[in-house]
Amino acid sequence: MKNRKYIFVVGGIMSGIGKGVASASIGAILKARGYEVTAMKVDPYINVDAGTMNPTEHGEVFVLNDGYETDQDMGNYERFLDITLPNDNYMTTGRVYEEVIRKERNLEYKGKCVQVVPHIPLEIIAKIKKASVKAKSDVTIIEIGGTVGEYENILFMEAIRIMKLKNPEDVLTVMLSWVPIPSKIGEMKTKPTQHAVRTLNGTGIQPDFIIARSEIALDKKRKEKISLFCNISEQYVISAPDVDSIYKVPVNFERDDLSRLLLKKLGLSYSRKTDLKKWYDLVDNIKEAKEKVKIGIVGKYFGTGSFLLSDAYISVIEAIKHAAYKQKLKPEIGWIDSEVFEKNPQKLEELKEYDGVVVPGGFGARGIEGKIKTIEFLRKNKIPFLGLCYGMQLTVIEYARNVLGIKDANTTEIDRKTKNPVIDIMSEQKKNLDDNNYGATMRLGAYPAKIKKDTLAYSAYKTTKISERHRHRWEVNPVYIDRLEKNGLIFSGQSPDEKLMEITELPITTHPFFLATQFHPELKSSPFRSHPLFLKFIKASFAQKNKIN
Repeated sequence: MKNRKYIFVVGGIMSGIGKGVASASIGAILKARGYEVTAMKVDPYINVDAGTMNPTEHGEVFVLNDGYETDQDMGNYERFLDITLPNDNYMTTGRVYEEVIRKERNLEYKGKCVQVVPHIPLEIIAKIKKASVKAKSDVTIIEIGGTVGEYENILFMEAIRIMKLKNPEDVLTVMLSWVPIPSKIGEMKTKPTQHAVRTLNGTGIQPDFIIARSEIALDKKRKEKISLFCNISEQYVISAPDVDSIYKVPVNFERDDLSRLLLKKLGLSYSRKTDLKKWYDLVDNIKEAKEKVKIGIVGKYFGTGSFLLSDAYISVIEAIKHAAYKQKLKPEIGWIDSEVFEKNPQKLEELKEYDGVVVPGGFGARGIEGKIKTIEFLRKNKIPFLGLCYGMQLTVIEYARNVLGIKDANTTEIDRKTKNPVIDIMSEQKKNLDDNNYGATMRLGAYPAKIKKDTLAYSAYKTTKISERHRHRWEVNPVYIDRLEKNGLIFSGQSPDEKLMEITELPITTHPFFLATQFHPELKSSPFRSHPLFLKFIKASFAQKNKIN
């Protein structure tokens, strides 16, 4: 039997400092050594999946090929490792408890008293091992959500302790901690990290590595202090200073010899030559990007209190970057709240400052009229436009209202009694809504589609058959398709049975780039395989910039 290895990544001090990127980067440098690597995310909340959570609270919901709704870090893993992950690689407290209760009801515990410990940690371990076997991995990276000391993730810490106890040579723990430089003190402080390690020790776990995040690289004195007071060899304290691109992290980790140190600690061969050429090429493209392309994202999930949250659209942002870097362009991304245009339509003129504009997905009524006004302005002013999911539905509504003259055209998501439902609920979804059955009931995951030749979409894909990921309940109402097409709107992508509209566009003789998709192409973009639609969109945006200038 294959002796599989496991690396757990836990957080110290605070969340949001890059555990997901660190986990993905560790996977990338081990993969560059020739090992089979997979990655898992563990979220300690009771939700069974991420699908029912508000993006302004938790960030983007990343949808896997098999339709599972997960945390945004799963997107980081797919992008950095250039792989497609199954739902086995995502776990929540809710999902674990659901499975334990199912087994108890089915008498699979054979009459035992089912307890929080050990049965919950043992189920966690079983899920980790199942995912590793399914992936045929040499090394599995498991990121534990949240930070050490939080009550809700203690059962996952217990799972680590048990795995380490039974197979100490096969399990490593990496703690990612923040080392602050308080502005009024002017000195890098290690004490919070020391306290975080003590808290982790309290769960029975000693970190094997500490990745120290900070504004600047750790100096020798700080490494020595962390080593001394955290009971860890200095060589296992890895400095992770701020970088201007997350895609530089694997290269920086390798400069600290991290892959060799990890493999040595795991008892795996580290004599294999590392191959990070594609990462160095990517970093070079980022460095060489001199010419700028300015892209606006018109959304409604930006505000969280007094702060801006871009995590709600993280895959869109990364897909824009991938396409720009591929063409050695420097992307400048602007955040625009669609509600601004509802209150002050004159501000639409500010959209002319952008070379291209994306209207991403979302749900509900808030900010929707502002998005429709945005799409109309982009269409009339011939500014390159890419609509995603809800963005396509609103494109159809805008066209029906302002070109076909159906002034009350709407979606039944907003107005259930609209007389002109150009966007309507999928028939199989109506019962779900009537029964308040919302979780994991949308059209989710990868579906095939066919592309019409001699269209903008075909010029991007260069094939007539595609597969893309979905997350929605509403569709273009087939009753209106003929009228829309007769008035110039092209449905260039359709489901194989031609019942569902997947892509709509305007001919390039009418507009330089006006295209919207019912699916989420951003979910399949990676730094090494930029999505063809984003690539085409960025190219058109840059061309438009040069044309104007």
